Amino acid sequence: MTSTHHTPADSALTPLRQARERFLTGRPLPDGVPDEVLAAWRRARFFGVPHDLRQPATAPARPSDSTLLGAARPVLERLAPALGAGRSLLLLTDHRLCVLWTGGGVPGLEPCADLSEKEVGNNSAALAVRTRHRAEVHGPEHFLDRWQDLSAVSVPVLAADGGQLVGTVSVVTGLCGGCPPHPGAALAEAAAHAVEAVLLARSQTTERALLDAYRRAAQGPDRAVAVLDGRNRLLSPAAERLLSPQALAALERRAVAVRRQDTPVDMVRLPEDAGCTARVTPVRHEGAVIGLVALLHPLTDPQFPAPRRSTILAGSSVAWRHAVARALALAGSGGPLLLAGERGTGKTALARQLPGGGTARVVDAAQGGELTCVHAELLRGRPVLLRHAERLTQPGVAALNSLLDTHPHVPLLVTYTPGAPPGPCLQRLLDTLAPRSVSLPALRERAEDIGELLRALTPRPVPGRAPLAWTLDALRALEQHPWPGNITELAHVVGTLGEHRRVSGPVRRAELPDPVREGPAVRRLSAIEHAERAAILDALRRHGGNKTRAAAALGIGRATLYRKLRGYQG
Repeated sequence: MTSTHHTPADSALTPLRQARERFLTGRPLPDGVPDEVLAAWRRARFFGVPHDLRQPATAPARPSDSTLLGAARPVLERLAPALGAGRSLLLLTDHRLCVLWTGGGVPGLEPCADLSEKEVGNNSAALAVRTRHRAEVHGPEHFLDRWQDLSAVSVPVLAADGGQLVGTVSVVTGLCGGCPPHPGAALAEAAAHAVEAVLLARSQTTERALLDAYRRAAQGPDRAVAVLDGRNRLLSPAAERLLSPQALAALERRAVAVRRQDTPVDMVRLPEDAGCTARVTPVRHEGAVIGLVALLHPLTDPQFPAPRRSTILAGSSVAWRHAVARALALAGSGGPLLLAGERGTGKTALARQLPGGGTARVVDAAQGGELTCVHAELLRGRPVLLRHAERLTQPGVAALNSLLDTHPHVPLLVTYTPGAPPGPCLQRLLDTLAPRSVSLPALRERAEDIGELLRALTPRPVPGRAPLAWTLDALRALEQHPWPGNITELAHVVGTLGEHRRVSGPVRRAELPDPVREGPAVRRLSAIEHAERAAILDALRRHGGNKTRAAAALGIGRATLYRKLRGYQG
């Protein structure tokens, strides 16, 4: 660790400096260390940041065509002379904390290309991105040795379209003694506000171009027109009635793709249940594609039926009505919500029916979805649906735990499928969300709902063909099947029969797939075994599928719990 000479000006930071030394050497910490500082040090250690890092963090080359840099450079170059020679550093980062521009300098401070906590630990720019407010970090609050004699203040830069965070402006000086406000705070605030004003002026011309495109396309009240650029949307009344949240999300993704690739797209295939098609035309402004116009047409082809009522809400069993009612109550009260259950029980479909779920941004951990890009949306109060939390990477789980520690009421919907025992980091996330969790029952636990689900899943008949119906024998076989794939498996069986069946009359048992037709090869349980099994399943749901914790809660050994579960399966 580097040794430095400290002036009396930083005497207020001496206890914190000593606490940092003890943290780095693994000794017990004294009382009085601010929780947010200690959490930042722990994150740096978790990310593997070396406290004695010598070389600046590496990052991709600075983009020369960045929209933020284009708006900010004239402002920052005008303000740079106010820094004073060799006493202050002014810098600009994007929302990922990559440094786009620097001016001025501090003696002995090497420029850094990436200010993310994963690269350099705690710093004011990272703190400003996380809190969306002006942030200061002084001396030992930093994790790196080489920043112990520095103070920095950072101000977030927000886009003009409603507050999306696009970057930060920071002023770095020698140590100020840890007494806010930082002497460069006013300069950082002025620079950030001036950059936001330039961004606003530039965005207004783009918005006018989108509005003109909408007015040209929306001729008549019955024309379904949507104009989107990935951030803004203009929808005619007919388009609002026609577009489902999923179809709207697909159009917004297409708008972003068209804007980036600068290639026209004619027809866009929307989700199968959208009930409409979209003909897309790019909107151009000053030679660049800035969005798209989508003309929507209802589907009349019988092979594309109109959307049915939500399948996932079908069912009147006590277990299902209790789960749905609890989910609606928790979602309506605000804050995060965990939906747990076996694969195919309808966790994602139910989430999309909850308040805010229809417009939530979807991140799928099973497909490598990253949470870093949606933290800002959560902090602005925009809902996010995180699917397959059990597939999150360890850094992703750690970041989510950190977010919930500081912002416990963000509108986050999480789906989780129990399986392998969760690691300590994921278990901590499940424990945090446990008070706001709902366990969805497996389909075999609500067999009485299968009749209602069949009516919701059965496709509409094509002209000239009778609707799909079921004999009592076939219905009994469906109710007795254990359905390891739950509603997803049932929907596949129903869809296959509706598409490939060539005989008339109700579906007979002999037409069902072999595993369904033959019935489960399990023994009948006694009344005591039924009650015991229900208690075990309830304990497993309450503990996120963790068999060790469920066994402890029931007062039995884990081996006993495994033996009983095997016994129930025959």
